[in-house]
Amino acid sequence: MSKRKVSPIGKKAETVTSIPGDQTRAIDLSSLFNVAAQALTANQSSLNQADTENQNHGDNMVQVFNTIAQVMANQQGASPSQQLNSASQYLAQHGTSGSAHVYSQGLAQAAQQFQGQSAVTPDNAMMLVQSLLGGGQAASSQGGNLLGSLLGSGQSSAQSADLLGSLLGGQSAPQGSGQPSAQGADLLGSLLGGQSTPQGQSGSQQQGGIDLGDVLNAGMTFLNAKQEGQSNLQAALSALMAAGPLGQKPHRQESGQVVANALLQFIGNMAKQ
Repeated sequence: MSKRKVSPIGKKAETVTSIPGDQTRAIDLSSLFNVAAQALTANQSSLNQADTENQNHGDNMVQVFNTIAQVMANQQGASPSQQLNSASQYLAQHGTSGSAHVYSQGLAQAAQQFQGQSAVTPDNAMMLVQSLLGGGQAASSQGGNLLGSLLGSGQSSAQSADLLGSLLGGQSAPQGSGQPSAQGADLLGSLLGGQSTPQGQSGSQQQGGIDLGDVLNAGMTFLNAKQEGQSNLQAALSALMAAGPLGQKPHRQESGQVVANALLQFIGNMAKQ
């Protein structure tokens, strides 16, 4: 079922597709980004110390996400795409740090991904996380819908919550199962642009705008993150950040991990409801 939303003067109306039942599981974007802002505030000092250039990265990130949350709060009732686009434009116009502009691009990409969607839910929220942490890189629909596949697709709520908990908590799969490594590889491939290169195709061929160097760097980051004890999902997001603008500076990747963990925990809690 589709409904026509009334848009501000001078802006084209957006056709929003309503999915039955999606409003009951809708994620409030202001609350979502506020949780990330709180996590960044808790790590503000350490992020400042990690910034060897200006020693103010933590301050900047707290300001960025508080700003995003406030813009979202002022856009209550608007579609997700409109809220994300408004936050992106505000950061682009008023942001004073490089990180602000990186996240502005990520929000702009997310706004495009959510055009026509009536709500952000646990089923499609990974698309938002992927676009945001990818710094504006095109998000694959396979990766964007991945969390929804993990949380839904015929599984009961309890099963979905257990699966997300396993991914976020790094719990091992039953002995004799090869699922963790396969799941991690599929997850990494999805987030980095979809399916793996078919046999016979050149290994240097670009996929989804990411070149071989980016893929190799992301793969190494994924392996290192796994060795450090991160779950498949966390490691894949670390790899995603390493392949994008956030990977250009260590302190940005560190703050991106704080953001990722906060967002995933919030989404996971919503999925259990």
